[in-house]
Amino acid sequence: MLAVVDDARVRAGDGHAAWSESFNEMFAQVAGVFANAAVRRHGRWYLLGLLSHQERKNSWWLAEFAGDASPDGMQRLLNFSPWDEDACRDAVRRYVTRNLGDPAAVLAVDETGFLSRSGCSWPMPGRTGRGR
Repeated sequence: MLAVVDDARVRAGDGHAAWSESFNEMFAQVAGVFANAAVRRHGRWYLLGLLSHQERKNSWWLAEFAGDASPDGMQRLLNFSPWDEDACRDAVRRYVTRNLGDPAAVLAVDETGFLSRSGCSWPMPGRTGRGR
């Protein structure tokens, strides 16, 4: 059902080949949360794009990564497509806990995002709480 990442897109320099088998195993756990094959395909490439080493992860880049001509499919996935986000999150959590978990581990989440200039002439604290 799930094909291995397209060899044309997997280059040793990208580092994807080393973990594509593990990714396929993990994605097999979440594939059922997507309503149909098209949504599943975009969900798969969305997750691969998020796990890539690119600094920015917007719909245009994720669509290009997936081989799409426009970001419409990725935007449809995020805004309109039927899939169970909570079930997807729970399945990924189970997979990570089972395969990477350590009873003494601590998870630290950093949601600061990217710092940007506000265009104002005075420093404004962003989501990081720091002035710019």
